[in-house]
Amino acid sequence: MRHYASLSRPDIRQVFSAFCEARPVGSKFAHRTCDRPAGSSPSMKWVNPPVAYMLHAGVPRLLDAGVDFPGLHCASKSDAVAADPGMRRVALEAYPGLLAREVLGRRSYKSDDKAKQTPQRLIARKDLLTALEAGQTRLSLRLKVSHAQRDALVDDAKGDAIDAVLCLMQAAWGLRQNAQGDPFFGLPANMDPLEGWILTA
Repeated sequence: MRHYASLSRPDIRQVFSAFCEARPVGSKFAHRTCDRPAGSSPSMKWVNPPVAYMLHAGVPRLLDAGVDFPGLHCASKSDAVAADPGMRRVALEAYPGLLAREVLGRRSYKSDDKAKQTPQRLIARKDLLTALEAGQTRLSLRLKVSHAQRDALVDDAKGDAIDAVLCLMQAAWGLRQNAQGDPFFGLPANMDPLEGWILTA
């Protein structure tokens, strides 16, 4: 990741583009093992969505902050542990689309494009929140929000706020697994220590 962080975005695009061009149609990108069960985009994708750039921007900052990535990387001395050995900061990978699809199937609930922020997507956000509040997912967790919070989540047509809630629900599930004795927060024991895994996939 330190090497990856040292590259510029044009460098990343050039390397990934060359990799993809050398592969057959239909198998251009390299996928992590968890991509298929999660329905997630490959980490090397630089457009629609630009996961490679998200990785480039986010993970180095998390490493610099001294967080632990269970099964991948443990900080030798995070600020939190140095200040209080009983405190541990943990970073887990979540993917909102995984939990949203469990409730909505292929119904879309958000769009960055103003013209596509339709009543159907508004209804989908309401249905999604209702299911989360009722605990109607395999996570067996119930979301508790105030009326004002619920309104804000429904009104966010771009879906950033509800995506954050979906990730929060996945993180809460992982924390519960840890509280029940799983040191890897519900991540599979045979997870590739280079690839990582999306919680609940």
